[in-house]
Amino acid sequence: MKHIARKRFGQNFLIDTGIVGDIVNAVAPARTDCVVEIGPGLGALTDPLLKRVDHLHVVEIDRDIVARLRQRYSPDRLTIHEGDALMFDFGALAGIGERLRIVGNLPYNISTPLLFHLRDFADRVFDMHFMLQKEVVERLTAEPGTGDFGRLSVMLQYRYVIDWLLDVPPESFDPAPKVDSAVVRLIPKLASDLTAKDEKCLSDLVAAAFSQRRKMLRNTLKGVVDEEIFVRLGITPTARAEELSVDDYVRLSNALGR
Repeated sequence: MKHIARKRFGQNFLIDTGIVGDIVNAVAPARTDCVVEIGPGLGALTDPLLKRVDHLHVVEIDRDIVARLRQRYSPDRLTIHEGDALMFDFGALAGIGERLRIVGNLPYNISTPLLFHLRDFADRVFDMHFMLQKEVVERLTAEPGTGDFGRLSVMLQYRYVIDWLLDVPPESFDPAPKVDSAVVRLIPKLASDLTAKDEKCLSDLVAAAFSQRRKMLRNTLKGVVDEEIFVRLGITPTARAEELSVDDYVRLSNALGR
């Protein structure tokens, strides 16, 4: 029986075998890698990944798809974690001394919160390869001073090295989405590169700065950052949130001394 894509799960199934091959080749998994696929759907990536690895973990919320997966694959090759990826403890899958390789065609309706959720497990991840709405990839890779540069840009660029790998047109999916897509690679940075003294402070600061992005920082961060700190760090208090670099936000956060 044909599975009908469900809008509430943001399902758009990848059907372009050329794109599938490009993604799997970009991942280039070794046989013993601990690979986790988010949202396996009808198995477009699952099948070729299983040809490259000894065992694969998948996280899937749709019960009908879970039933299909259980019929199609042996549990000694595929472990199915039924549930919401936004609530899933990815860190629990990483064994002693190993790091996860996460891949998936992410549902566009939860991609941003899911990227923030996965950020909590970055120290247990080797790399991640995701199909995302092109607009999200534009924000992930945006430069300071551009309209796409925002909270997602700062917090993900602080934690990862991000590479835009390829563009994917709507006709590569069934049903075809109304937007273009792109594949991105995220590699967690080394601990030595993470210079924020308090990441919670950094996160709160960035969220406050971009809460009213058209206003000047002296207004959006009033009561959080004293004008004297802006001056001491050489940051213009009349600048707007998107004009600061990731490093500027780290320096501001560290100067707060929390």
